[in-house]
Amino acid sequence: MYDSKSLAESNYGTQKRATQEQPDQGFTSGLIKTKNSPLSPLTTEYLLSSPPRLKTPGFFMEENNIINSNAEGQENVPATEQPVAEASTATTNAPAAITEQKPSVDEGIAQEPVAETVAAHDDFDWTIDKRNVASYTTEEKEKYDKVYDSTFVQINDNELIKGIVVGITKTDVVLNIGFKSDGLVSLNEFRDLQNLKVGDEVEVMVIEKEDREGHLNLSRKQARITRAWERIVEIHKTGEIVTGTVTSKTKGGLIVDVFGMETFLPGSQIDVKPVTDYDQFVGKTMEFKVVKINEAIKNAVVSHKALIESDIEAQRAQIIGKLEKGQVLEGTVKNITDFGAFMDLGGLDGLLYITDISWGRINHPTEVLKLDQKIKVVVLDFDDEKKRISLGLKQLTPHPWDVLPENIREGEVVKGKVVNIEDYGAFLEILPGVEGLVHVSEITWANTPINAKEFFKLGDEYEAKVVTLDKASRKMSLSIKQLSEDPWSTIENKFPESSRHKGAVKNITPYGVFVELEPGIGGMIHISDLSWLKRFNHPSEYTKVGETIDVVILGIDKENRKLQLGHKQLEEDPWNSLQDTFAVGSVHEATVSRKDDKGAIVQLPYGLEGFAPTRHLTKEDGKLVNADESAEFMVIEFDRNEKRIVVSHTRIWEQAQAQEKDAARKEARVEADKTKKAVKTIQGKVEKPTLGDLGALAQIKEKLEKEEKGAQETPPSE
Repeated sequence: MYDSKSLAESNYGTQKRATQEQPDQGFTSGLIKTKNSPLSPLTTEYLLSSPPRLKTPGFFMEENNIINSNAEGQENVPATEQPVAEASTATTNAPAAITEQKPSVDEGIAQEPVAETVAAHDDFDWTIDKRNVASYTTEEKEKYDKVYDSTFVQINDNELIKGIVVGITKTDVVLNIGFKSDGLVSLNEFRDLQNLKVGDEVEVMVIEKEDREGHLNLSRKQARITRAWERIVEIHKTGEIVTGTVTSKTKGGLIVDVFGMETFLPGSQIDVKPVTDYDQFVGKTMEFKVVKINEAIKNAVVSHKALIESDIEAQRAQIIGKLEKGQVLEGTVKNITDFGAFMDLGGLDGLLYITDISWGRINHPTEVLKLDQKIKVVVLDFDDEKKRISLGLKQLTPHPWDVLPENIREGEVVKGKVVNIEDYGAFLEILPGVEGLVHVSEITWANTPINAKEFFKLGDEYEAKVVTLDKASRKMSLSIKQLSEDPWSTIENKFPESSRHKGAVKNITPYGVFVELEPGIGGMIHISDLSWLKRFNHPSEYTKVGETIDVVILGIDKENRKLQLGHKQLEEDPWNSLQDTFAVGSVHEATVSRKDDKGAIVQLPYGLEGFAPTRHLTKEDGKLVNADESAEFMVIEFDRNEKRIVVSHTRIWEQAQAQEKDAARKEARVEADKTKKAVKTIQGKVEKPTLGDLGALAQIKEKLEKEEKGAQETPPSE
């Protein structure tokens, strides 16, 4: 028989052997429930939650049961209390190695009953069988599961989570987020929290649960940016107004900190007025409206101008509701352009056109207005739908034509400034808003065409006589030439026909030259009256504008105010004496000056020019006489009335050839005549010709016929 002491020693030996056989199963590999040491619920939870290298190999678990496969010496447990469905037992994450149960040495010996002795382990739960199975109710299991789950915190990368400050160093902040290790966050990310202390709760983002060094990587900056972006997106949807601080200047605008996130403020969205100095806004806290977001790159665009415009829109609606045509308002010059000025009427803009600034002519609004200048204007018209207002400044004063001075009337001499020049004349401004037209026909007494744009210059002042005045239509015609006496009234006395004068070339046209003899008196020299000998394609080949030229008065047309002038008439007509020199058939040495498709102009002696048709330029070798080439030319036509000479080079060598042929023909005729005479002489001496004589005569006759036939085929000379 074995007493309890022997049984305890036997259990201890079995436990020791099991520990020696499994040296690497952890510190609980030999743990066995005994009578006085039942497993507590917390111990059970610890064993289940321990990693495989820490789990007790002798335990496994069924539903609502805890099993110890190493339990021994529990022979008194009734068999009915042992589990039936043992095959369905679920093991833990690291099931214990099941060792073969060897029977003890004294297993077959009957044991005698021993008197029960109270020991230290008498509180052992003897209802548990030798496999250490304990039963729990459903409520108990749920309770233990909650306790077990509460010891874990599941986190993921890029997750926002709350953390408790557990420590602050010179460079970092230590945060506890309930994970297996604490995280470090740079102290620079807490610059906005001046009073940060241990125990404060802050929100951070899990950048990486475990980096290469095994550290927990957290970021408060990314958490703030993520939360800020969520708020910005929501505010963009709702249209709320946010407050931000301008942190710096960048290309094209400013960087604004909104909820800890950088947003972009374009330069055009800072104010309704153009802004050139961005530095003045750096560091300022302002209100903005989120006008655009980009979900892909998490970028937002804000606007301060939108808030101003919304306020202006409200003021604009209020002002437009009270507007009336003819109403006088005070405004500030907001912007100046070439076509007018924009006026700020206190939240509402209006346009003051350049034509409504002054009754007089102005080239640019800056001649009258300046930026930020405050003036009174009158409402000319407005459009409620388009929200446009037309303003006027000159309408505040009466029209100058309505208050025209009495000294400005027909026949009076006035002084004005050239404000506009057109092809038909120039406008002189007598008073601001009062203008008169000087027509080109009223500039000078001369009938010579005058270009107003060449005669007048903007800004020049002239005196003129008022010819007509119409206040109703607000028109005035002026004359400069009527300030002096009409020289045509006594033209015959000063410029009689055939008189010679000097004049200035004022204008040149394709058909003639206009010459001014004195202011208001002039005439035209026709192109054919420039020279007796030369022909010009254009008068500019002979004279230029501004040069002085001698003329002779050929005729006077007082009614049409015209003088017929001539220049070649200053000399006698050389064609009267040239007719003998350049008679038809005469040959002269000449040079080709120019050439075209029709022929060539040749320069003859005494300054004359002749024309040679193309067919008369052929040389004896078949080539043509070229430009600047000298050759002999024969006059084939001389027209004194038309002042025309036609010459030919071809005619010279053709005529020489014809003369040679004529000489040969004459010589042949002489020989024929001699032969005829010889024949007649012979016939007179011989009474009866013989057959030989008849043959000789026949040969002579045939020779004569051939010579006559050849002479007939030769063309006569021209």
